[in-house]
Amino acid sequence: MFDVKLVVQVKLLPTPEQAEALEATLHQLNQAANQVSQLAFHTRTFQIFGLRRRVYGELKAAGLGAQQAQHVIKKVVDAYTTLRGLIRNGRLTGGRRRQATSKPIAFRAEAAHPFDDRCLSWLHDARTVSIWTVRGRVKNIAFTGSPTQLKTLAAYRRGESDLLLRDGVWYLLATCEIPQALLNAEPVGWIGVDRGIVNLATTSDGINYSGEKLTRYRRRMARVRAELQARGTKSARRKLKRRAKRERRFAAHTNHVIANEIVADAQRTGRGIAVEELAGIRDRVRLWPSQRATLSSWPFHQLGEFLAYKAHRAGVAFVHVDPAYTSQMCPNRWCGHTGRGNRPSRDSFRCGSCGFAGPADHIAALNVSRRASTVWAFVNMPNEPAVESGLNASRAGQPDRTARRKPRASALGR
Repeated sequence: MFDVKLVVQVKLLPTPEQAEALEATLHQLNQAANQVSQLAFHTRTFQIFGLRRRVYGELKAAGLGAQQAQHVIKKVVDAYTTLRGLIRNGRLTGGRRRQATSKPIAFRAEAAHPFDDRCLSWLHDARTVSIWTVRGRVKNIAFTGSPTQLKTLAAYRRGESDLLLRDGVWYLLATCEIPQALLNAEPVGWIGVDRGIVNLATTSDGINYSGEKLTRYRRRMARVRAELQARGTKSARRKLKRRAKRERRFAAHTNHVIANEIVADAQRTGRGIAVEELAGIRDRVRLWPSQRATLSSWPFHQLGEFLAYKAHRAGVAFVHVDPAYTSQMCPNRWCGHTGRGNRPSRDSFRCGSCGFAGPADHIAALNVSRRASTVWAFVNMPNEPAVESGLNASRAGQPDRTARRKPRASALGR
């Protein structure tokens, strides 16, 4: 059983003098990181020990403490490691790759910086922190957060915390290691979750989590974004960045609420959670031009990730299943008829063989739920290698689909 790592964000409430010291500290640390990055780039020194031999003494002479000098070096090494990983995984190609590798990595003056327990002390009873700065140790910086966050922080915080300045507000991002609950290896059933656009999620219990509110919000943001882009001024670009962050936070909050409710229901009833494997969905579907922007920005993957980590933390079984034909297959155990004709419209399902009918999203969730039992049996089969993500196992007994055509975009809004 492994601990689940979560990041808890708390808001700092510094006085003007404290905020000035924090800002000066971030600026000096990131300036030092830029100097180290330039040296690493020009000397091709990207290993932590080699870089430490070159710059540690200079960083100490510049007024940084021993721990902060180490953190600056590690920050630079980690940045170049991440860059190499993006290139190796094919996520940075063409002109973007040439641009990224043609110059040293640069750090913004207010970029986040890590502090360990030697540089940052938490006083949970007083709800204050004491932190090292370039102007000396600054004590009694107040912080606040939700009751759940503060409770988690006090009980499970481990390792470093990142100091962050965002839109004029100071935050600390602390890593917490929460013990994972004992896994329920024998769930009494499965909650199938069908993800879509019109309905963000529909469960096999028939519960719909409508995406109407999020859709309206994103359409309004799209209109505002178009107006700001038309202006083209620096002020407009700053507002665009702030609004993009706000939109991401709104979508993430919506997904958190949905995931929390589904996981709580599964934990209460002793069931597992099954979702469709939607990796590569943007490459598998044919889209109308008007649908491309909606699909490319829709947080399918984020909701799946939230469900996965919350389920693991709660000890709830979680699997991915093959998404093929979930919205076209009759869930009746004695039928199983599959065909496009079973979907007379986007929202409805009616089996052309046995007449079984219902909302299309609910039908898809039922099929996801029923495939989960097969996946779980294969994954936990003794003396057999586990099947990655359960995807291949879920295809056991399914018809050969090597020559099937791509599903139409209409299936995305199930």
